[in-house]
Amino acid sequence: MVDFPDDMPFFDEEPKPSGRAPGAPRPREDAPAPAPRAGGLGIAARAMAARQGHNQPPDYLKGLNPEQRLAVETTEGPVLVLAGAGTGKTRVLTTRIAHILATGLAYPSQILAVTFTNKAAREMKQRVGMLIGDENVEGMPWLGTFHSIGVKLLRRHAELAGLKSDFTILDTDDVIRLLKQLIQAESLDDKRWPPRQFAMMIDGWKNKGFGPNDIPEGDARSFGNGKGRELFRAYQERLKTLNACDFGDLLCHPIRIFRENPDVLKEYHRRFKYILVDEYQDTNTAQYLWLRLLAQRPQAKPDQSGLPSAEGRKSDRTSEPMRGPRGGPAPAGAEPPVSENNQQQINICCVGDDDQSIYGWRGAEVDNILRFDKDFPGATIIRLERNYRSTAHILGAASHLIAHNEGRFGKTLFTDRDDPDDGKVIVHAAWDSDEEARAVGEEIEQAQRRGHSLNDMAILVRASFQTRSFEDRFIEIGLNYRVIGGPRFYERQEIRDAMAYFRVVAQGADDLAFERIVNVPKRGLGEATIRQIHDTARALGVPMLAAAAQLAESDELKPKPRAALREVAANFARWQAALETTPHTELAETILEESGYTDMWKNDRSAEAPGRLENLKELIRSMEEYESMRSFLEHVALVMDAEQNAELDAVNIMTLHSAKGLEFDTVFLPGWEEGLFPHQRALDEGGRSGLEEERRLAYVGLTRAKKHLHIWFVSNRRIHGLWQSTIPSRFLDELPEAHVEVSDTGNSYGGYGNPYGGGSFASGRGGARGGDRRNPYGASRFDNVDSAGNGAFSNTYATPGWARAQANRTEATDRNWGSRSGHQVERIGYGETDSGYGAGRTSVKGRTIEGELVAKSVSDTPSPFNIGDRVFHQKFGNGNVAAIEGNKLTIDFDKAGQKKVLDGFVQPV
Repeated sequence: MVDFPDDMPFFDEEPKPSGRAPGAPRPREDAPAPAPRAGGLGIAARAMAARQGHNQPPDYLKGLNPEQRLAVETTEGPVLVLAGAGTGKTRVLTTRIAHILATGLAYPSQILAVTFTNKAAREMKQRVGMLIGDENVEGMPWLGTFHSIGVKLLRRHAELAGLKSDFTILDTDDVIRLLKQLIQAESLDDKRWPPRQFAMMIDGWKNKGFGPNDIPEGDARSFGNGKGRELFRAYQERLKTLNACDFGDLLCHPIRIFRENPDVLKEYHRRFKYILVDEYQDTNTAQYLWLRLLAQRPQAKPDQSGLPSAEGRKSDRTSEPMRGPRGGPAPAGAEPPVSENNQQQINICCVGDDDQSIYGWRGAEVDNILRFDKDFPGATIIRLERNYRSTAHILGAASHLIAHNEGRFGKTLFTDRDDPDDGKVIVHAAWDSDEEARAVGEEIEQAQRRGHSLNDMAILVRASFQTRSFEDRFIEIGLNYRVIGGPRFYERQEIRDAMAYFRVVAQGADDLAFERIVNVPKRGLGEATIRQIHDTARALGVPMLAAAAQLAESDELKPKPRAALREVAANFARWQAALETTPHTELAETILEESGYTDMWKNDRSAEAPGRLENLKELIRSMEEYESMRSFLEHVALVMDAEQNAELDAVNIMTLHSAKGLEFDTVFLPGWEEGLFPHQRALDEGGRSGLEEERRLAYVGLTRAKKHLHIWFVSNRRIHGLWQSTIPSRFLDELPEAHVEVSDTGNSYGGYGNPYGGGSFASGRGGARGGDRRNPYGASRFDNVDSAGNGAFSNTYATPGWARAQANRTEATDRNWGSRSGHQVERIGYGETDSGYGAGRTSVKGRTIEGELVAKSVSDTPSPFNIGDRVFHQKFGNGNVAAIEGNKLTIDFDKAGQKKVLDGFVQPV
């Protein structure tokens, strides 16, 4: 059980309005705001005007641009503030609250202000206090998150939901335990029908405002052999019995109370004079229904027709500013005339940006903001387009990209900043993800040498698996980094589980690893069985794996755990036998498949499951750089030992979703390839709407950058164990040439050249990989790989290190495999030894890729290097030769530690 995070009082400690004498009667929450006096100003407003001077705006209005001030002073009626990235959204929202309070339009307790996080709510209250004084925002009992306000409402009216006011809020673990009991009570197998999966389904239903009777029949029949609805109903009844609710109920119960009890809803209509909502584009259906009930009066009949026009601006309406007695602007602090139908006036202001709606995967509905003027006819729509964050080139690129979306109101960001030194957005290409990480690392190091702080740089990835190559590279070169919004790659649950399997295979005495995964996936081996394995291992003086094998052949266990343990022991015996005869990457895939671990995540319907599967694939891919499973495990152990220090100056690595609301001087956006960004799953599941959300995500990434923006894509990426040529993202072709340049050899960051030729966009198209690599979405100006070498990767870089690597690759190819036509190089090894896989074979079937030497076999040809020689490696830097085996060198690198590499990939220093 948990106590709900409380950033405000649950009950009604009425604040004293500013100016009320101690002991004076406390006004009712539904009391009207102070009536206007002679001259059109209330007492509070006149006092504020006298303090500021009759012709001067209040201090809190100073510094606002015209659009911001219009958004602050348009206090009456429904208002939608379309606040573009970096346009001062938070300032507008807090100043609007300050203006309402300072001009006496409402008491603090008559304002409902809703945010998405407790942190945002606290900051909003603090900023309002800084503007007009803490005494004027005393209380603000209705400023908080959707859930914190929902729990306040529910405690007031708990009996109407069948609860008591002291109800308990269940956390995720509580919910899963309860659902497991209900699933088992229906005689269902909780492995076939996981309670965690059903908890995710219930959460999704409640995000849409559904109760057991509302869910679609197809959804209801998709779980528990068609018993989804019955289980959902039993769950809700059990919650009432326990006097408990989950987080979804904190919105669904108030919605139901408002619908079924008009008198209660009317009470809140009288109570709230002003409603303000932050990040409206991120609301889900339940939050939308909750707000609609509170904001719309019975007389309001919203148009239920379709969405706003895709052109957006044609249907916009802008309120006329208030006028003074002689037709001029009203003085600061003036109150609007009181409507005869003031009880029905809808004073709701929603602030958001339809172009930054990126959380559809967790229930957010961009349609909520797009239909605002349909829900609230006559709404004022105010655009904030003046950006205070980014350069004109960054804003131009972002605005041009997002203009390709159809479902939007439409706005164009601009800046008053005019600095001739501001550079364009730079697009880079790399051969693969490792080269991408190496190049980004070099750019960051050079920027750091020029005095730029690492804290002001960020790498924003589309998928979490992309962080692995950057983390590995930064550890090799000693570059500080931090992962924001999640654990580092090798600390993620699925990676730790997979590594535990590999550790037991490589070292059967690793009891810690064995204990972690002996019952993952669940095999019916509970704590009692594991304790028995422990006791047997200690008694016999053997590792737990050996003890498990012996127990599996005894009668000391019940039949079910004995059978499960026998299968576990047999699996590990088979995998260990294959350790020296099977390529380690192939063995790793086999382990994850035969153990059932991959299937466990395939059957998981949570939003995180697809990402976990991608991470497992990336783990297998990362193993290819090492000659054996044991050497890879050693590498990971060293990586894990590199602790992160939050106080260090460090590069920030995070997903694009985690970056929303943040800003950095320099931003790197890697992985802009079709299938990765836009992500194929989003296209498959969402169609056009999925593509538009991916484009909004790209827009968010672009607008995180303040000064420098670099976009990367690679030509090859290993997918499902196979090298595949990639197609540059369609988003690259949607960037305007006026604001974008392609990296060339003159680039100030490390001299990386343009693989597709020239310092501007290439317009021609060439064959690639032996065929016409067509972009199914139209010709790309980035898709110009010429297999003959004109602008191709055969001459990608102009740096001395790259030139050496190019020459050495050709030389190594001729030395180890003989002269071949073209650039096809056969992949024939997995880091074999004389006793390993491939020993004694005359040929090995392998895959081929172009221009990339990936074989790691040992040649009988003597190496030209000697122990102690100083050498340079393109990836690992400088080092000393420590040992020689044929053409394989063991090198102690200055930063990367000891590595084994082919001599064809190093150059004497």
